Amino acid sequence: MPSERVLILEPGRAERHYWRDLWHYRELFIILAWRDVAVRYKQTVIGVLWALLQPFFSMVVLTVIFGKLAKLPADGETPYAVMVYAGMLPWQLFSGILNSASNSLIGNANLISKVYFPRLIIPLSSAVVTLVDFGISFFILAGLMLWYGFLPSWQILFLPLFILFAIAASLGPALWITALNIKYRDFRYVIPFLIQLGLYVSPVGFSSSIIPEQWRLLYSLNPVVGIIDGFRWCLLGGESELYLPGFLMSFGIVAFFLWYGISYFRKTEKTFADLV
Repeated sequence: MPSERVLILEPGRAERHYWRDLWHYRELFIILAWRDVAVRYKQTVIGVLWALLQPFFSMVVLTVIFGKLAKLPADGETPYAVMVYAGMLPWQLFSGILNSASNSLIGNANLISKVYFPRLIIPLSSAVVTLVDFGISFFILAGLMLWYGFLPSWQILFLPLFILFAIAASLGPALWITALNIKYRDFRYVIPFLIQLGLYVSPVGFSSSIIPEQWRLLYSLNPVVGIIDGFRWCLLGGESELYLPGFLMSFGIVAFFLWYGISYFRKTEKTFADLV
């Protein structure tokens, strides 16, 4: 008699192997990321120029408003334009990833409804374009620092850690919002407003040291404060001090939202194909 074959249905296997599947589909991540970068920059001039001009003109406007008109102080002897641009870079990294990742699932609805793969790949791959923009924009900061003769100190070695910190800070809420976007499409109209508001309540155009001491810890409930302070500490050295209690507060909030964003995304992921 032929041997019997037994089919075992093992519940929960996909959940346990989700992160292994994420690595298994790494080529899809590369393809999606390359596609987004190619669409952004291929056969265009304004794509590259926009990555240079947008932070530059934003820096000029904020320098005039806060440095010239409001006459707010810079950090130590740092040129005000350099201080503003050192805060503009992490803000644009944070807001760019938040904006692109929050709308990534809606933009790839056809792909979601046809094949299986870990849906987390889509918002992660969408963040690559912002990282490319960040790299291009960094050249302006290098040029500004050379123009003013202001060179970074040894703290710049910690800059990659703060870049990862900014990415984690944006991905947490982005994963939560992009999952909500699938069910409630009007959330995509809220994101630009929140990003615009965040630009002015975060210390992009001014130093966080002007916040009264009794309010600094409360102000650090905005996790972008710790990110910007960290970038300035790395790039400006001793001219910009890192407020350690506020940074630890920001770190805790970023860790919580990253955990919550991933948890909510994973919880609702199985319904995406039905809702898109």
